Amino acid sequence: MILSLLVLLIPIGLGMVYWRVVLDGDKPIAKDPSSAIQLASAHFTVAQPTGLGEDWTVTSANFRNENGGATLRVGYADPDADPILMVQSTVPAATLVPAEVGDEGTRTGTFRSANRAWLTYAGRPGEIAFIVTEQNRTIVLVGKTDQENLETLAAALP
Repeated sequence: MILSLLVLLIPIGLGMVYWRVVLDGDKPIAKDPSSAIQLASAHFTVAQPTGLGEDWTVTSANFRNENGGATLRVGYADPDADPILMVQSTVPAATLVPAEVGDEGTRTGTFRSANRAWLTYAGRPGEIAFIVTEQNRTIVLVGKTDQENLETLAAALP
């Protein structure tokens, strides 16, 4: 019986090692956000991060134009493989912020990057959010990650 289990477990173990080491199975799947950014650019100026390392990965991107305004959502995996969502929208901040941060979101402070002063929020359990409201859009960064990773992404936005 033990021999039968070994005959089954050894190929499974070798397959897992091959998947993780050779095929980089643990890395997030990258997505090209250019089509969603192009659609959003027709409605507002899109801020795209510059200078992020290769260990940052775009994992999702979608654009939606609804009655309340236009919204671009771009998902990232940070260097720790934690998820961060960047939302840029013309939806009024009073509507957008509770939808993205949660009704229980509370302001915890500020963060100043070279280009913006961000409001920091504690959102849903385990989530941190950075929010900035500009003349024609609101930018929300929200994720279950370290504050340093959100600061890096915020500082990378021109």
